[in-house]
Amino acid sequence: MPIVVNLDVMLAKRKIRGKELAANIGITEQNLSLLRTGKVKGIRFRTLEKICQILECQPGDILEFVPGQMEPED
Repeated sequence: MPIVVNLDVMLAKRKIRGKELAANIGITEQNLSLLRTGKVKGIRFRTLEKICQILECQPGDILEFVPGQMEPED
């Protein structure tokens, strides 16, 4: 997938555990895990906004576009 999720990097930089982030943004740890591993097809802007507020970062700190890694469409 050409979009890489760098959420683990931001969690480490901010010294916040995934469990704590999940509780603060109101999603399950399982859903956060899926997001962290890039196994989701999308993310709600509201969820992204909450993540950015808590981690004090920009969406570009979490999501990265890597060209040349296109996945076939379903």
